[in-house]
Amino acid sequence: MRTVLQVLSDEEKAEVHERSLRLLSRVGMRVDTDLGRQLLRQAGAEVDETRHIVRFPRDLIEASLQATPKHFSLGARRPGWDLPMNGGECTLLIDGEAVFVLDAQGERRMATEQDWLDATRLIDAIDEVGVYWSMVRPAGRGEGIAELVEYWSRLFRNFSKHIQEVTPGPQHAPWLLEALQIVFGDRETIRRKHPWSFLLCPLSPLALEAPFTDAYLALAGWNIPVGIMPMPLLGATAPGSLIGTVVLGNCEVLGTLCLIQAAEPGTPVLYAPALAVMNPRTGQYSGGAVENALLSAAVVEMGRYYGLPVEASGFATDHHIPSIQAGYERALSALLASLAWPDILVGPGLLGGSTILSLEQLLIDVELFRLCRQARQGIRCEQFLEEVVERVGPGGNFLAERATRDAFRSGECFVSRLGTHGTYEQWVAAGRPGLVEEARTRVNEILATHQPMPLDEYAEAGLARLLEQARRTCG
Repeated sequence: MRTVLQVLSDEEKAEVHERSLRLLSRVGMRVDTDLGRQLLRQAGAEVDETRHIVRFPRDLIEASLQATPKHFSLGARRPGWDLPMNGGECTLLIDGEAVFVLDAQGERRMATEQDWLDATRLIDAIDEVGVYWSMVRPAGRGEGIAELVEYWSRLFRNFSKHIQEVTPGPQHAPWLLEALQIVFGDRETIRRKHPWSFLLCPLSPLALEAPFTDAYLALAGWNIPVGIMPMPLLGATAPGSLIGTVVLGNCEVLGTLCLIQAAEPGTPVLYAPALAVMNPRTGQYSGGAVENALLSAAVVEMGRYYGLPVEASGFATDHHIPSIQAGYERALSALLASLAWPDILVGPGLLGGSTILSLEQLLIDVELFRLCRQARQGIRCEQFLEEVVERVGPGGNFLAERATRDAFRSGECFVSRLGTHGTYEQWVAAGRPGLVEEARTRVNEILATHQPMPLDEYAEAGLARLLEQARRTCG
């Protein structure tokens, strides 16, 4: 059977739900968007316009959960790469928004556009990565409409799987929708295929800021899926207990979900709170805390409690370079999150509390995910091979048995693609290679050979016209 992980009992999940309903009805959330408050009032919420506080009655939350689809797919430009949510599979989503890069000499520097391009082309080539975030934000990249149209055009040229992104404000929505139609087809195709999803991050504790919320609301009517990702930090923006942090993150997801369903009933939603722990000595996010792994597993279990697809987090570390500390911290958080088995697992590639991009670490993390996936597969009980034992008998060996060959070819046993797995003498003879150097060589090979799936002539011409229009009308 598959390896099973459980951090919350059925009774505890039900209690998290009930306490969340109580808090949302009594305390509510601060909703800073005028349109959002209007939609929630029309849906049956109690709204205090003076303080922007919205309180959510139980029946509104339950109706919103009922209206949220439990099964849908995240589409892609590349054929065969649609990702069924709640379909039993898990794909990687690279961690995002680093501002620094670890270069080949191991030095930290500011990110550039070339770093963004290398990272985007690399993840386009890796099958385990099914969803895009922008891994780095290059210094000097702006958020003007023309700049974003140019960024989207470069993104579509260099990445052909599913994209999860945000837009800074509602004024960008028409331009994004036009770009999506150029690349993917008409409105109904986009509504059906879901090639783009939106990431909405409530501000912990219990607040929805106007700019990004209004940016999403401007896309209503297009059935664009939403990943709801509050980031409460235990001890800072969340209460000082793990279960209290779970409840707070759950409140923030449920309140936001009510707004999404009020704006467009039936919108697909990913349950995606990124729950984490504060370093009590500094007040900073403690990426390497083992409790983050427990919280990620709890996120998966609560999402499944509601029957929703789940986007969980893992792979975090406090260290700034690939190292022993980074290795054990990332392994613990990735393993627990993987054993809980979300639909999407966020986190590979960034170090230093998700501020430093390392392409070498990205490849190491992908290998780590392969190991975690193997651990999650568990022990299959279809073949006991008693007849093989009888045939070999006492004192024999199983090297020449067909079952041994089949075990390695079928995935019964995992053969790692990275690292040293031979004798000491073989390692010395090879020049004592290190894992980071090996990963760097593999990164360079991929970047030298991988060709992203090209856009067709119609899409290229359409994006060029859209960019020219943006530059002419928006500066």
